[in-house]
Amino acid sequence: MTDLNALKKELVSSAESLKSKILDLSDSIFRNPELGLKEYKTSSAMQGLLKDAGFSVEAGIAGMETAFRATLGSGRPSIALLAEMDALPGIGHGCGHNIAGMASIGAAISLSPVLKKHLKDKGSLVVLGTPAEELGKGKIEMVKHGVFSDIDAAMMVHGSSKRTVVKHFLGLVRLNFVFFGRSSHASAYPEEGINALDAVIQTFNAISALRQQLRGDVRVHGIITDGGRAPNIIPERSEASFYVRAKDLEELASAKERVLNCAKGAAIATGCTLEAKEVGDLNAPMKLNDAFASVYRDSLAFLGLSEDLSPIEKNVGSSDVGNVSQVAPTIHPHVPIRDGINIHTREFAEATVTPDGHRSLMEGVKALGLTAIDLLFDEKKLALVKADFKP
Repeated sequence: MTDLNALKKELVSSAESLKSKILDLSDSIFRNPELGLKEYKTSSAMQGLLKDAGFSVEAGIAGMETAFRATLGSGRPSIALLAEMDALPGIGHGCGHNIAGMASIGAAISLSPVLKKHLKDKGSLVVLGTPAEELGKGKIEMVKHGVFSDIDAAMMVHGSSKRTVVKHFLGLVRLNFVFFGRSSHASAYPEEGINALDAVIQTFNAISALRQQLRGDVRVHGIITDGGRAPNIIPERSEASFYVRAKDLEELASAKERVLNCAKGAAIATGCTLEAKEVGDLNAPMKLNDAFASVYRDSLAFLGLSEDLSPIEKNVGSSDVGNVSQVAPTIHPHVPIRDGINIHTREFAEATVTPDGHRSLMEGVKALGLTAIDLLFDEKKLALVKADFKP
């Protein structure tokens, strides 16, 4: 019988011994932010740490140059750590992927000496380098290419202002509307024109009226990307881009259809023609797994930590990790940096390399590592996690 408490103490000790290496790379990633699908230096550095720790690494998987799969051990169970890496345009690591990605990398290299000694090829620890989260792409491509077909459970953490174990994400579809009318002089011959901008404005007004009848979790928000060329020319072309979100696929499909009808109605009302396109891949909602969350809570308890009480419906966005949760048991807990900061800001990016950010990162390293030990060595816990997953 494996003494899990002893293994967990080994993991925490290993993480502490590697702390400077983990923090140094996280800070380096902060100083060298790379956009989605262009994370060449970040991906290479992550792979280098994993190779040094004894992982076998396959680069360029799922048709993406910066994506990778690193494996230690063999066979099942197969537990995956997801390593995000991309930055935001203009504000660098304002989403804190230098913490999120390095928490998984740090957990993996900290687990390496423990697993080499105790796992004895009775399971696998897999690290998946997942690029382009901000583009809603990397994990979706991996799902399409079957990367998760042999994964029993997947997890990652994300920096935040709170410590939360269960984090919901809304499903997301992206819609582009292009309206075509007819140009004319706006003062001399207004009756000759068909105003495409009017169709866009009508679309926004129709959606604003629609919101009263939308379910509470549904979000619709958009911008005008082309509103014409000059005030004295009736716009012959106008364009708008919208995001539609909901917490389940059925409601997402319904809301999407209703938003499309708003645009169709605006086209009819103004005499325009409409070109409507769904852009990119659907981001699936997060499928929650209570049993998996419970295992992570046990890891926090081992570290003497407890989660902050916060409604899971509050402050929700979307992520391609939702697509992973549709095909494998998945969790996405949040590790706290400090109160009062929000993601996608320069303030958040700068906080990732402070002592608070470093503490947050190491919490993630240890909590992920401890959770992986439970799933790899405790058959009952893994069975409960898999039983709670409903494809």
